[in-house]
Amino acid sequence: MTPPPHYSLVVPFYNEAGNILPLIGTAVAVLDTLHRDYEIILVNDGSTDATADEIAACLARWPHCRALHQPRNLGQATALLDGLRAARGEILLAMDGDGQNDPRDLPLLIAPVEAGTLDVACGWRHERNDSWLRRRMSRLANIVRGRFLGDRLHDSGCQLRAMRREVVACLFPFELLQSFLPAIVVAAGFRLGEFRVRHHPRTRGEAKYGLRQLWWRPALAMLRLRRHLNQRR
Repeated sequence: MTPPPHYSLVVPFYNEAGNILPLIGTAVAVLDTLHRDYEIILVNDGSTDATADEIAACLARWPHCRALHQPRNLGQATALLDGLRAARGEILLAMDGDGQNDPRDLPLLIAPVEAGTLDVACGWRHERNDSWLRRRMSRLANIVRGRFLGDRLHDSGCQLRAMRREVVACLFPFELLQSFLPAIVVAAGFRLGEFRVRHHPRTRGEAKYGLRQLWWRPALAMLRLRRHLNQRR
């Protein structure tokens, strides 16, 4: 058995062929500058395009990469949680697989976690490269969620994050976990912070969330989560 790496980066993918190699290439270049052992876990969430082939190309090119293939499309929440649970690093990192998060912002989030001042550092896409409607809906949803669940973040939907591995123990399977993770870790007593990060326009593939996924589904899930967290207290 090789010793565990210091960093583990988890990246879920669902039908993101064309985005994977450029994204992972940038991530490798960034993590190499940190001069610590690392792994990159590429989670294929039952993709039906050439995602699996592109992940295989990453494994062949970069030995730090390893793949986790879901038997079918189980959703981003499950893909993220499975990836975090499979990670062996002391500091766990996560980002979206669509190329809109910038791996060059990872050191910014790693620093406070490494220093011990935060348990979870989250990105804040303060200048989002999305449609006007998507930005407005996201802003309103963040205001409501932050007050209702108490995480007080500007942008809980940003998937660029760094966290101590102990945080994973408080996570549980839940719809839209990727967006509600900050609220769950705050309820568990962990220290949470937020930092402005870059956000790029999507250049390949299609967004996976429409109006229903951006509003009604999160609203119902938020009510269920609050009830669940109250029961756990």
